[in-house]
Amino acid sequence: MEKVRFGNTDLEVSVIVLGTWVTGGWAWGGADEEESRRTILKALELGINFIDTAPVYGFGQSEEIVGQAIRQWGNQNEVIIATKCGLEWDERQNIRRNASPQRIEYEVDQSLRRLGVDRIDLYQIHWPDLSVPFEESMETMLKLQQSGKIRYVGLSNFNREQMESCLKVGPVHSLQPPYNIFERDAENDLLPFCVENNIATLTYGGLCRGLLTGKFSGNEEFPRGDLRRADPKFKPDRFKQYVNAVEDFRKIAASYGKSPAQFALRWALQQRGVTTVIAGARTARQVEDNCGVSDWQISSEHLAAVENILAKRIKTPVGPEFMAPRLDR
Repeated sequence: MEKVRFGNTDLEVSVIVLGTWVTGGWAWGGADEEESRRTILKALELGINFIDTAPVYGFGQSEEIVGQAIRQWGNQNEVIIATKCGLEWDERQNIRRNASPQRIEYEVDQSLRRLGVDRIDLYQIHWPDLSVPFEESMETMLKLQQSGKIRYVGLSNFNREQMESCLKVGPVHSLQPPYNIFERDAENDLLPFCVENNIATLTYGGLCRGLLTGKFSGNEEFPRGDLRRADPKFKPDRFKQYVNAVEDFRKIAASYGKSPAQFALRWALQQRGVTTVIAGARTARQVEDNCGVSDWQISSEHLAAVENILAKRIKTPVGPEFMAPRLDR
């Protein structure tokens, strides 16, 4: 597995990060715990050493399963764990942002317990909380770093101005924004800003909720609890546009002996400002496919062909804004 230096940290990480939102089951129509553990173990076996999770993924379940799998793997020092803070929920699973010092200090201890580790490698504020001064949240994160509970500080879903506010308090080591062939808002200012400030990125949604895998016909319907029900890209009037584009990508990918998913992830990795790409997986087979992104390059001609396909096929582009959970701000 291809590895890179993660920004200005001392971490050497796999270019593919195993995303574990689906591991928690929440918003993805459920998940099988045993299969999830097998999936994580297969990722580690294939050389993925970077796992991204969060307390809200299954309301603790994802972190617990990640912790179980790492203990089964047997060498925690080989695994780099990224998790998050700044969201809380009630007994009805209503979620709200809370990046107060008290909440962050509570959450880190809960995450350490669920993961079964002494220190979290990358601790990220999951969503900007406009009710708490960013300075207070950042000061708390730096305090956790000084105490040894976390190694590095990251942000997720922050815009440029919010990042600038955080940088006035202390170093920000990473940003986690949505980014894929179909959702490219991060190119406007976030990725250039990260390049300028040597901030690493873990881009998420690399397969656009499975759309870039090529497994859809455009006629599918999704069950209650599956977030794709709320995504305009999966609505009948747009779904076929994206499916047709993926079919065009499939032809290019085949010239490399790669799947559409491998092609899409490789495309993201070759974009300026992208350090790593998060790819979720429900099964070990999906992890194996994701790992096919390593150690090859898409030619400049085929990168240009992607732009032509998008211009031809996608008449009504839709951004990633829907991905924000319904949070009480």
